[in-house]
Amino acid sequence: MGILSWIIFGLLVGWIASIIMKVRRRGLIRNTIIGLVGSLLGGLIASLFGVGSVRTFTIEGFAISVGGAILLIWLLRKL
Repeated sequence: MGILSWIIFGLLVGWIASIIMKVRRRGLIRNTIIGLVGSLLGGLIASLFGVGSVRTFTIEGFAISVGGAILLIWLLRKL
């Protein structure tokens, strides 16, 4: 995937995760960063358990990415 595809993917993942976690302050850049870092986190956890991959645009990869973004938002709230 190209860099633009990853940015759009991160934006979409961050937006969905912020809706699920009821984040009050949402923004384009914040959602993109949360989505990209959450995708990395979700991909790392998924690879440790051998569950799936976030390398391509699939439903499985999207679910893993959203799960990672939700986990990231939860961890940031605990800090």
